[in-house]
Amino acid sequence: MKDDSTFLEKPTESFSDVSGSGKDGKDEERRNAVDLATENINAKLANPLAGLSQDQLMRDGAAFARKYNLAHLESDFAKGALIAQDPIAFESIDLLTEEEKNALRRELSHRWHQPKDLYWLCVMCAVAAAVQGMDETVINGAQLFFAPQFGIDTTAGTPNASQHQWLLGLVNSAPYHPMLTTTTTTTTTTTTTHQLCCAVLGCWLTDPLNKRFGRRGTIFITATISFLACFWQGVTNSWPHLFAARFVLGLGIGPKSTTVPVYSAECAPASVRGGLVMLWQVFTAFGIMLGFVCDLIFLNVKNVPHITGLNWRLMLGSAGVPALIVMSQVFFCPESPRWLMSKGRYDKAYRSLERLRNHPIQAARDLYYIHILLELEDSIQRGNRYKELISIPRNRRAALASFIVMFMQQFCGINVIAYYSTNIFTQANFSVSHAFLASFGYGCVNFFFALPAIKTIDTFGRRNLLLTTFPLMALFLLMTGFAFWIPENSKAHIGIIALGIYLFTAVYSPGEGPVPFTYSAEAFPLYIRDIGMSFATATTWFFNFVVSITFPRLLGAFQPQGAFAWYAGWK
Repeated sequence: MKDDSTFLEKPTESFSDVSGSGKDGKDEERRNAVDLATENINAKLANPLAGLSQDQLMRDGAAFARKYNLAHLESDFAKGALIAQDPIAFESIDLLTEEEKNALRRELSHRWHQPKDLYWLCVMCAVAAAVQGMDETVINGAQLFFAPQFGIDTTAGTPNASQHQWLLGLVNSAPYHPMLTTTTTTTTTTTTTHQLCCAVLGCWLTDPLNKRFGRRGTIFITATISFLACFWQGVTNSWPHLFAARFVLGLGIGPKSTTVPVYSAECAPASVRGGLVMLWQVFTAFGIMLGFVCDLIFLNVKNVPHITGLNWRLMLGSAGVPALIVMSQVFFCPESPRWLMSKGRYDKAYRSLERLRNHPIQAARDLYYIHILLELEDSIQRGNRYKELISIPRNRRAALASFIVMFMQQFCGINVIAYYSTNIFTQANFSVSHAFLASFGYGCVNFFFALPAIKTIDTFGRRNLLLTTFPLMALFLLMTGFAFWIPENSKAHIGIIALGIYLFTAVYSPGEGPVPFTYSAEAFPLYIRDIGMSFATATTWFFNFVVSITFPRLLGAFQPQGAFAWYAGWK
C-alpha cells in the first residue's frame, strides 16, 4: 500500500456552496472546477518539488540553511533538496560524493541498518506499548480473586449473578470509556453517566498535550499517570475504589496510545516506517504475554496479616513497571523533528534527525522535505481542524477507513480473549492453574505470530493482510464456540477450545492486530494527524469499552457458543 500520509487536501470552505446552489449548468461547471482544482492540488502535494530545476532546488536548499541558523550546512542542504525531488535518482547527481552515494545506496539495500538511537527510540516505544498489553491481561487473572472478595461474584447460581456480570464488566472497562457512577443495593443498580475517560476524554487530550509538551513530554506525563494508577489499583479496598483507579488509568492509556505511533512515524525513515510503527501492536502483544507471566508468578502468593488478596494486588501493580521504565528513558530519545520544526527549532530538528539517520545527507534531505510540506500546509487556508476532519473529503476518507479498521480490531473478538480468557478456560472445566497456563499460551501465540508482520506489513500490504485473515478469524472463532457442545468428559472438549483460541490468535496477530494503528498513523495529512489519531484511538477504546463491559453478561446470556458466534458474525 502506498504511504499517502503526506497528502493534504485543499479545505472546502471556498467551495462550500458548490453543491445544491445555482442552476444545473452552473452547478456542473462549479463541480468540474472543484474536481480540476482538487486534482491539481493533489498532484502538487504528491511531489511538491516536481518540475523545479536543479539550480532552483540548490538555491532554495542553501537559502533554507541560511534562514534557519544552519548556514554551515549550505552545501548539504543544497544537495539534500536535489535528492528530495527524487530520492531514488541520486545516482545521476554529480555533486554527490561517493561516500554520500554509498550511504543512499545502503539505505535502499539494507533497510534495517539504522542508527542505534532510532532503535533505542523504538525500544522505548515498545515498552510504552507493553504497558497497555499488561493492563489487559493482569486484570484477566486478577478478576478471579478480586470479584468474589469485593462481592461481585459472577458464578452462575449466585445471588444477583447477572447484576454482578455487569459490574465486573464495568470495572474491567473503566480505563476505556465514560462512565458511570453506580449505586448498588442488593437488588438494583442505578447507573448514570459521570464523565469521560479514555475514549471520550483521554484520547482527545492528545492534541493539547502534544502542542504544549511535545511527543516525549506527552509520553512521560502519560507513563507517569499509568505508573501511579497501577500502584493505586493494588491498594484498593472495594470495587468502586478499583473502578476509580482504573478510570484514572485511562487518562494515561488514551494519549499514550495516540502519541506513540505518531512519534514513531515522524522519526522513522519511510523505508521502514510501517514496520517500526507496527511495533506498537507487536509489543502490546508482548505486554499481553508478560501480563500472563505476572499472573502466573503471583497466582499462589498467600495473604499476609492485614492484606487480603495480595496475589491479585501484585498482579495489577506489576503493570506499572514498564511505565516506570518509559518515564526514566523517554528524554534520552530524540524529539520528533517534525514537532521541533513546528515550533521553529530547526537547528534542534536537524540534530535530532542526525541521530535518527545514518548520514548527514539523509538528515538534510528529510529535514528539507518536511519543511516543504510544512510550508505547503501553511499556505493552505484552513479553518477549524476538528470540523475539517469531516468536511474535507481527503480527511473524511482517512477517518472512515481508520474507523472501520479500529472498530473491527475490537469487534473481531480479540479482547474478549485478552480480558476474559481465564474465565473462558475455567468455564471449559480447566482448573484455575491450568486456566492461567492456557491463557499464558494465548499470550505467547499472540506475540510470536505478530513478529512476522514487522516485515509483511511493508511487503504483503495492509489491505491484503486484512482480506486474508478475516475469513480465517471467523472460522476459528466459530470452531471455539461450537467446541463447548462437545461433552465435557471428552478430552476433545478442552483440546479443541484451546486450539480454536490459539488458531484465531495466530491469524489475528499478523493481520487485524498490527494494521489499524499503523494505517491510522499514516492515513491522515500531517496538519491534522494528531486529531485524526485521536479520533482513531478514541474509536478503538470506545469499542474496547463496549466489548469489555458487555462480555460477562453476553457470556451469561448467550453461553460461550452464542457469544463466540456473535463476534464471528461481524467478520
